[in-house]
Amino acid sequence: MNTPSQLYIVPTPIGNLEDITLRALKVLREVDFILAEDTRNTGFLLKHHGIEKKMISHHLFNEHKTIQNIVAQLKNGAIIALVSDAGTPAISDPGYLLVRECIKEGLKVECLPGPTAFVPALVNSGIASDHFVFEGFLPHKKGRQTRLEKLAMEEKTMVFYESPFRLVKTLTQFAGHFGEERYGCVSRELTKLYEENVRGSLKELIAHFEKKTVKGEIVIIIEGKK
Repeated sequence: MNTPSQLYIVPTPIGNLEDITLRALKVLREVDFILAEDTRNTGFLLKHHGIEKKMISHHLFNEHKTIQNIVAQLKNGAIIALVSDAGTPAISDPGYLLVRECIKEGLKVECLPGPTAFVPALVNSGIASDHFVFEGFLPHKKGRQTRLEKLAMEEKTMVFYESPFRLVKTLTQFAGHFGEERYGCVSRELTKLYEENVRGSLKELIAHFEKKTVKGEIVIIIEGKK
């Protein structure tokens, strides 16, 4: 690490704790401290890899308040790593605001390559992956209907994140806007012991998940309009 003031964006495993790069472990060992979305989750990862490091909470609910202090510490020579609970920070997780502010202040930001949940889900789906749109979490209320109406005409493969509690409701809304025969894939618990990838029409996906209690992080891949 040659730069005296630098923010490292460090992807962390989406499930299996071994899915972290040697370089990511090196950075986490050498930085002055780690900004963590949830210090308990990150602490579990660090302990697994034998790393002891100071952590500071940096999450959706406090990032606006903490950014200026973090930038000030970077300007004073601190070397900091930012991690989220799983995957790559700033992809449907906190991180974008801090990165933007650091760039505006002329600080060097470096993002390491690593896990992102939608990539294995997209590849596992068997749906065209040469062109796709990443939608992440759809709005829960305001703007949701309008967004779904626009996506009904999308010809590229679509990628969504969803909570297990809203999965069936979301699939049902997709069927209403895209047609119940539209093909898709639901991936959950990626890289974990009970990983599941269910493929089929939206009608078939709804029938499958209506019968069970759904757990784990969810990625939904939907083929584009033909």
